[in-house]
Amino acid sequence: MKVLVAVKRVVDHNVRVRALPDNSGVNVAGVKMSMNPFDENAVEEALRLKEAGIATEIVAVSIGTAAAQDVLRHALAMGVDRAVLVDSAQAPQQLATAKILRALVDREQAPLVLLGKQAIDDDAGQTGQMLAGLLGWAQGTFVSALKVADGVVRVTREIDGGTEELEFALPAVVTADLRLNAPRFVRLPNLMQAKKKPIETIPVDSLGVDAAPRLAVLKVAEPPPRKAGVRVGSVAELVQRLKDEAGVLQ
Repeated sequence: MKVLVAVKRVVDHNVRVRALPDNSGVNVAGVKMSMNPFDENAVEEALRLKEAGIATEIVAVSIGTAAAQDVLRHALAMGVDRAVLVDSAQAPQQLATAKILRALVDREQAPLVLLGKQAIDDDAGQTGQMLAGLLGWAQGTFVSALKVADGVVRVTREIDGGTEELEFALPAVVTADLRLNAPRFVRLPNLMQAKKKPIETIPVDSLGVDAAPRLAVLKVAEPPPRKAGVRVGSVAELVQRLKDEAGVLQ
């Protein structure tokens, strides 16, 4: 069974994101970039499926400019078999990403697609669901446990009230939660070897996908700074401040 894993290049999760001076977007100049953490969980789970003898080939795909090759090489260093870059000068929105992935699924004939439940840059959490809808496939989202056997997928997924278990047949789309696994540490020799491995590049125009944006970003702004806390001398003073200043008590 071939597994397709989608990975996205985002600002590293350890970096404090700052808005541009004109509030038109996020400042990424000179900022460390890395693989979206949820996508890294998806790659790890695909590798575990291969180690268990369930998956036979793992194909990692990313959409973007040549700069996105670094996350694909990270996936190759982790152990994926092939890497595909869909060359796009403009970062596609969620629907366009789903359409591009659908074209790649048809091209690769992969019955299982794994990707992160969301990307930490826009936190949309929509691509997996849209992809499943376009393909007409079963889906398991926010997955914290995954088992595949005899063409059947069993997942445990995170919901507001706790967790729930689902079972559905392949083909399917699964989006990974951070609790799905702990991604393996990539050793330096593997990273060096990954730099020599080929990455197939496909122009986005060759896929026949309408990647035109449907949404416009009006403004990006940092959250207002939090006010400094104060110490109170007694419970009575606390209650009074909650009434007069916070307005949470009457």
